[in-house]
Amino acid sequence: MTSVLDLLTELVRRRTVASGEGALAALCAGLLRGNGFEVSTPGWEEGREQLVARTGSGSAPLTVTGHLDTVPADPAQWTVDPWAAERDGDRVVGRGTSDMKSGVAAAVAAAVDHAARPHDCRGLQLVLTAGEETGCTGALRLRRSSLAPGGPLLVAEPTANRLVLGHKGAHWMRLTATGRAAHGSAPQLGDNAVVRLARVAGALHDHDAWPSHATFGPVTANVGLLRGGVQPNVVPDFAEMLLDVRTVPGLDGDDVRSLVTGLAGDGVRVDDHVVLPVVDTDEHDPFAGLVREALVAAGEEDEPHSPARYFTDASVLARLLAPSGDDRPAPTVVLGPGEPDQCHVVDEWCSASKVEAAAEVYRRLFDRWCRDR
Repeated sequence: MTSVLDLLTELVRRRTVASGEGALAALCAGLLRGNGFEVSTPGWEEGREQLVARTGSGSAPLTVTGHLDTVPADPAQWTVDPWAAERDGDRVVGRGTSDMKSGVAAAVAAAVDHAARPHDCRGLQLVLTAGEETGCTGALRLRRSSLAPGGPLLVAEPTANRLVLGHKGAHWMRLTATGRAAHGSAPQLGDNAVVRLARVAGALHDHDAWPSHATFGPVTANVGLLRGGVQPNVVPDFAEMLLDVRTVPGLDGDDVRSLVTGLAGDGVRVDDHVVLPVVDTDEHDPFAGLVREALVAAGEEDEPHSPARYFTDASVLARLLAPSGDDRPAPTVVLGPGEPDQCHVVDEWCSASKVEAAAEVYRRLFDRWCRDR
């Protein structure tokens, strides 16, 4: 049996902040290849390779996905080394422990153990991506021809091992303003593009009438970046802002863009940056039922929880994995050992016992998948 906590430690100790994911793809590839998986490592630049690994005879395998990158960590703000994977009782502390190297470790460990058990495998596919934190960059570079479509999708993102059947979408937009440069001592002679966008940022931040959904909750908007100008004594003639809007069912891209354009007002251009659709699986879907069986068998709670507020690679992969000729995305379940409220925070941690429990849930799910033909 592969030690899931040892694997988690190895994953955390390698920094993968928007680079270097290829080293982890190679590490996992070695474990999987040694246990009968066919492995490929597609990438788009050196060090940013991803992993696609398959085993079994089925043409429409169960796919499990996770991402290998993390957001940055400032060691000066942490009480421990962010990349040491230190243990504090049941907690494993480090950047990426919850989001989401714990889920990757549990999925790989369970897949290795499943493949090592002699049986007629219906088909299991692991897809480990790079660049998820920057808007599913890696998943968007994958092609359907590199995957085996047709089966359901399990996303090992952090849910504290609770069953989650969907998540919000993301609509990132770039807002730009063009002004007129002037000397900083005579601002009245210029047109300050930064000030214009700063007012827009305030309007977007304060807006409290975003659409809402009964299950997914309200649309949210976050001004994540605002920049412009060259130096203090020059009136800036250009500024840009990146806006992150989290969307809900029933709201399409044109609707979101129109809302933002209206709030921005004249003189501001609004362009799409990244658009990722909502993921929403019916609780009565057979795959959801199979996951619930695995949870019960492992002694875990099986009731569905509210859709996640974050997005995942499922926004891309669920459509790539859809059966040929079917416009409906692959049935998708989000279930992983990480703690949702630990994503991107200082002193991020995950529960060691939940990581081990997730690996057990995945093992039982894989077994049920192969028996349920």
